[in-house]
Amino acid sequence: MPGSRQPRVRSGNAPRPALAMEPAGDGAWVHSRAALDRLEKLLRCSRCNIFGLRPVDYTDNENMKSLLLLPEKNVSSSTSHCSVVNTGQRRDGPLVLIGSGLSSEQQKMLSELAAVLKAKKCAEFDSTVTHVIVPGDEVQSTLKCMLGILNGCWVLKFEWVKASLQKKVCEREEKYEIPEGPQRSRLNREQLLPKLFDGCYFYFGGTFKHHPKDNLIKLVTAAGGQILSRKPKPDSDVTQTINTVAYHAKPDSDQRFCTQYIIYEDLSNYRPERVRQGKVWMAPSSWFIDCVMSFELLPLDS
Repeated sequence: MPGSRQPRVRSGNAPRPALAMEPAGDGAWVHSRAALDRLEKLLRCSRCNIFGLRPVDYTDNENMKSLLLLPEKNVSSSTSHCSVVNTGQRRDGPLVLIGSGLSSEQQKMLSELAAVLKAKKCAEFDSTVTHVIVPGDEVQSTLKCMLGILNGCWVLKFEWVKASLQKKVCEREEKYEIPEGPQRSRLNREQLLPKLFDGCYFYFGGTFKHHPKDNLIKLVTAAGGQILSRKPKPDSDVTQTINTVAYHAKPDSDQRFCTQYIIYEDLSNYRPERVRQGKVWMAPSSWFIDCVMSFELLPLDS
């Protein structure tokens, strides 16, 4: 019946429930406060998906299209609100702690905190980990720490352990969070945005000693990327038919359309033939690690 059909917004990034709207007498749509709040969240996540399309590209409803084209509110305030809401949700759930690069004394204190908070302490990283604790003020290139970043965990300074033990409660994490990459990833997860290497494919050529190939493959999988078993060829039909875009590349960068990477270890003697053509680029493993730690698809030097 006219007026009874619920308009839908389809997003390629993540399925979203249809907004709750009721038709007014004059045919205009009346939005509830909850519907508008959900629309605001959708607007914050309205970057292109892996096919280069936005939510507005998926709707033929003019009213909805005009709403999706509204300018976004201040990003920092929206992010802060999202963080506060999700922080409460995470804190109410089970805490799973893991240390990365900690001394034996620090590991002992972390175990004491797990007992006080009735939390679980892991020796190896898995999908249940919520907090990764590092000894200093900087992010580390250990496998545990990088997996924590890619999974949107809290990556915290050890001072958080000391403060929580002293007060015997779970201190608020924001004050002790490692900034930049870890924080960027956590907010990315809270906003339900795609993972770092969403839409990207990787081929690892040569030997890898500094960071073993198995570890690099784990990082690709955790970041939503795909592993190629054969070296991609820029002029092949298979390569050209892949129509995804790199979600986390800058929108105005040609790297946005580069979705296949040949990775080699720049500390080894292996030097493959330079490739930077169309959708296939060659990159050193140091670039790959820097992308993970900063949670950015960093530009490659020409």
